[in-house]
Amino acid sequence: MPASEASLLEDFLADPANFGLDLGTAIARCSTALGLQHSVVYLADIQQRQLLRMTDTASALSIDDSLAGWCYRTQALRVEESPTGGMTAWLPLLDGAERLGVLAVHAPALTPVVLRRSRALASLLAIMITSKRAYKDSFVRRTRTEPMQLPAEMLRAFLPPRTIGTSHVVSTAVLEPAYDIGGDAFDHSLTETTLHTAVLDAMGHNLASGLTTAVSLAACRNARRTGANLPELVTCVDDALAAWLPDQFCTGVIAQLDLATGMLRWMNCGHPAPLLIRDELPLIEEMVRKPDPPMGLPFLLADRARQTHEIALEPGDRVLMYTDGVTEARTREGEEFGLQRFADSIIRATAAGELAPEVLRRLIHSILDAQHNRLRDDATILMFEWWPPSQ
Repeated sequence: MPASEASLLEDFLADPANFGLDLGTAIARCSTALGLQHSVVYLADIQQRQLLRMTDTASALSIDDSLAGWCYRTQALRVEESPTGGMTAWLPLLDGAERLGVLAVHAPALTPVVLRRSRALASLLAIMITSKRAYKDSFVRRTRTEPMQLPAEMLRAFLPPRTIGTSHVVSTAVLEPAYDIGGDAFDHSLTETTLHTAVLDAMGHNLASGLTTAVSLAACRNARRTGANLPELVTCVDDALAAWLPDQFCTGVIAQLDLATGMLRWMNCGHPAPLLIRDELPLIEEMVRKPDPPMGLPFLLADRARQTHEIALEPGDRVLMYTDGVTEARTREGEEFGLQRFADSIIRATAAGELAPEVLRRLIHSILDAQHNRLRDDATILMFEWWPPSQ
């Protein structure tokens, strides 16, 4: 960031009166400090169909059919003439790899100085939104378009950001039905050396299912954060479910990717096999292995050890982990969506040059639209792509 913009933001942040401001007031004051005429924040709703104006509950823009949506989809600057005169710059609001929404900056002319300061404002606001949304319900309410059921409320409190990543790896996920999930969940986390991912699916579709998944997520993270290897991590989930929820079980795929070498290790606990996409082609059988029993008491009663599987990824490979609600969904004609149709949808989006988060957004919407937004089961997809550090 140029020194002038950094100095202006430092002056803004140095004033104690600016701490604790509501977002609307903070935007106005920060815009003034940067010499910008007018700025407006739009946040993506939980299903990523609309961009909702943060300070006006009546304003919404379609992500698929607006210039603001184009900015969100491509994560790139877009410019247009303003209906009230002057120009409007649309900038993505990004927290690392996660798409939060967009920022609209209105100015008489979009000079290089205005654009630099607009980018500085977008960076600052993304940080503010991320830091405040964990404890400010106004952010949560603004990104919802209907009431959320209790099991979904509980599980979403445990979920990580939709997208995480670096210049070498990106992991992104979607989960539907957004307001009524019962037992599906995803997890991903990055260390300096490893991407950790998991997709889980608990038995049933009620509060007990959500609790099963929540305990599984917590056990998985607890083991991971103490340095457990992959078999130890899965054993921790088995033990936690057997001890606290002996009548429940959870299927899932838990994986670890070595960021330097591309070596992927995973364990499949009664779950659909991951799908490998290489050179825009689905290698459907490449990661198929005999699954182990689900996590929980069923495995502790089994008479064999779990298996750890390995595969070496190539630069640009994408791996999809998903629950059976994806492939068992129905098309408008009543046919099962199926694995091949699922893979073909990914290929079409990949061939179009879509970013990984946009690929999943479009895919889950195509599944929902085919069923008039009524899935028979939870549908979760997590996809990650890898590029070696030398690329």
